[in-house]
Amino acid sequence: QWTNYIHGWQDRWVVLKSNTLSYYKSEDETEYGCRGSICLSKAVITPHDFDECRFDISVNDSVWYLRAQDSDHRQQWVDAIEQHKTESGYGSESSLRRHGSMVSLVSGASGYSATSTSSFKKGHSLREKLAEMETFRDILCRQVDTLQKYFDACADAVSKDELQRDKVVEDDEDDFPTVRSDGDFLHNSNSSKEKLFPHVTPKGINGIDFKGEAITFKATTAGILATLSHCIELMVKREESWQKRLDKEIEKRRRIEEAYKNAVTELKKKSHFGGPDYEEGPNSLINEEEFFDAVEAALDRQDKMEEQSQSEKVRLHWPVSLPSGDAYSAVGTHRFVQKPYSRSSSMSSIDLVSASDDVHRFSAQVEEMVQNHMTYSLQDVGGDANWQLVVEEGEMKVYRREVEENGIVLDPLKATHAVKGVTGHEVCHYFWNVDVRNDWETTIENFHVVETLADNAIIIYQTHKRVWPASQRDVLYLSAIRKIPAFSENDPETWIVCNFSVEHDSAPLNNRCVRAKINVAMICQTLVSPPEGNKEISRDNILCKITYVANVNPGGWAPASVLRAVAKREYPKFLKRFTSYVQEKTAGKPILF
Repeated sequence: QWTNYIHGWQDRWVVLKSNTLSYYKSEDETEYGCRGSICLSKAVITPHDFDECRFDISVNDSVWYLRAQDSDHRQQWVDAIEQHKTESGYGSESSLRRHGSMVSLVSGASGYSATSTSSFKKGHSLREKLAEMETFRDILCRQVDTLQKYFDACADAVSKDELQRDKVVEDDEDDFPTVRSDGDFLHNSNSSKEKLFPHVTPKGINGIDFKGEAITFKATTAGILATLSHCIELMVKREESWQKRLDKEIEKRRRIEEAYKNAVTELKKKSHFGGPDYEEGPNSLINEEEFFDAVEAALDRQDKMEEQSQSEKVRLHWPVSLPSGDAYSAVGTHRFVQKPYSRSSSMSSIDLVSASDDVHRFSAQVEEMVQNHMTYSLQDVGGDANWQLVVEEGEMKVYRREVEENGIVLDPLKATHAVKGVTGHEVCHYFWNVDVRNDWETTIENFHVVETLADNAIIIYQTHKRVWPASQRDVLYLSAIRKIPAFSENDPETWIVCNFSVEHDSAPLNNRCVRAKINVAMICQTLVSPPEGNKEISRDNILCKITYVANVNPGGWAPASVLRAVAKREYPKFLKRFTSYVQEKTAGKPILF
């Protein structure tokens, strides 16, 4: 399992049981409880595209990166996890359809309810018109009932009249006419007329004013139509306003959805930020801009921590130990220290010169490196078109020549600086002495001396602090200090520290770090301005001219633009920090020539 970017992949005891994946530090620690677990019901299993042994399990923002022994074991794990997901009931089509339908019904009901409620909230005028329509409806219902009663009564009366007339006709057919004395027939005409044409006055309609009701009915329907027309007019007038509000809501929703998508993307980035896919490598998912931002943020944090540490040291006023008095001797008109301040070497300056003749298995290589640096590194590159001046701060200038080989940045850097109050011997002494390395070097995580070849040559293995997402680097190099004899009295005194990569059986390559290759030289020349009269030489009369060259092959897959930006930022910072440290350590001490 991938633990974090510091420890990387670690062996873990993983248990798959009851639709849950749990892991323990080891099989023996299962009784103490698991260190983490995830439910597989909604987990997403993703086999890696390039690593045949790796697969990732993600649940929301939680991601587990796992690697099996081989591709067959990975497939067994993936199949087992998928089977547990299927048995849990969340992965089937019917389950998804059932849950989807439930959500749709609830959402539909909620939407209908919200629409029904909000449909009456159209404004004050519209509410008044709706109330008027309610009143018109009540009036219209009463009028319809009244008219219906009238029509029903009329229908009953007509039916009764038809029955009565039929009965009268039957009675008339049964009657015979009366013979008069003159021989004519005599009929009772009055009674027949009354039977044939009765006066129709149905019950229940005597109190109804049909004409008045009809007029009122027309007025009510006209009022309803007028109110409806007014409602339509109000809605038409508000259509533009509602449309504008709708457009605003649509735009607001679009912005919110866009912000939501961006937030989700950022959360995914943060949740995966420590994963192996986002660290330096040939298949890294992080782009060049994000890589640079992450490195710059990490360097800023380191700088802030270093500033806090320095402030704490200043606040505590740590005492500085001075060498004993027997270390000084008077020669001519000034004092100088015969012994360097290093605890690892008690050799004098003259001894270091003669020590250059000490023979060890890297002697020839050291001599070649020193001669090359003295020949080429001291040349002025200010007018060379191949060298670019990237930083200039006071006396300090940093030049760079862009070189790439197989996509790897191999830019040589050269810096020149002039520091008052220190000698070249003092600068090289503090640069070479491992006992004070941690006092000024802030990028090293740890280091140790692998082998002491001579009193002025050692092999050092050191690892640099991890700067996420770049891989951690380590360096195995030989460090030699040398005094270069002057060819004439006018030539300045010159000291050099030469560091270059070597191989050693005690420090083999490892998978945790990327091995960088270096060829670095610190060349220091001391310039002395004679004091007036017979005064002793003080630190006000000395100046150290520094030439620092660095040829570094970082290895790995870091983007070229990132490496160049980091070098432009860190090299001047290192040179200023180191020279300030030397000035601080030598202040008030006798001059070491």
